[in-house]
Amino acid sequence: MTPDHLVILSVAVVFAAFVQGTIGVGFALIMAPLMGLLEPALLPVGVLALMLPLNLYVAMRERHAVDRTGASWITAGRVVGTAGGLWVLTALSASALGIFVGVSILAAVLATLAMPAFAPSRHALIGAGLVTGITETATGVGGPPLALVYQHQPPATMRATIAVCFLVGEVVSLVVLFLSGRVGAQQFIGAALLLPAVIVGAVLSRYMHLRVNGRFMRGFVLVFATVSAVVLLLRS
Repeated sequence: MTPDHLVILSVAVVFAAFVQGTIGVGFALIMAPLMGLLEPALLPVGVLALMLPLNLYVAMRERHAVDRTGASWITAGRVVGTAGGLWVLTALSASALGIFVGVSILAAVLATLAMPAFAPSRHALIGAGLVTGITETATGVGGPPLALVYQHQPPATMRATIAVCFLVGEVVSLVVLFLSGRVGAQQFIGAALLLPAVIVGAVLSRYMHLRVNGRFMRGFVLVFATVSAVVLLLRS
């Protein structure tokens, strides 16, 4: 990693960690495209490794708000989805995957706009975990399905539950990628160089996360999911 790239990525990581620490999602959407442009060799391991300490911090900070039942169902789907994500890496082209995921997310956004407020069902939670496992293992981006399924819940519940699900899922994804020979020392060295930026962004989010209300959260989630879908489609 060149010094110029390190500076650019560090600034982006501070911002991305601040957004995710405040809202609950957004780190991978911000970092995956930029990292893919500047240091593609770091994907997806670099994003997954950086999100581990960030999600651990958010989960501990708001552990009182975790939806434990929902997190369990999501994790069950996530474990199965990880195997699917590994298969996708070997069976599908990156462009085909990006188009499929992008179209699916846009369809989910349009559906939720037409639906009344809802509490996530068991099947919705498992489905969100399954899709997240596939997309995060294959691309490093897994936030939109979880954000959509929790969009009507209190902000603290959404942040804390997604953080727990990400934390468990990232460990599973990294282990699977390691066992499949897709993890190298270069990726972890790059992540280590960017770790101070994650800490700065996470600490800054501490002063903003309690000021986010439910209405703003849902609006952000819908915009976040739409933008992520458009980015995936454009990249593909």
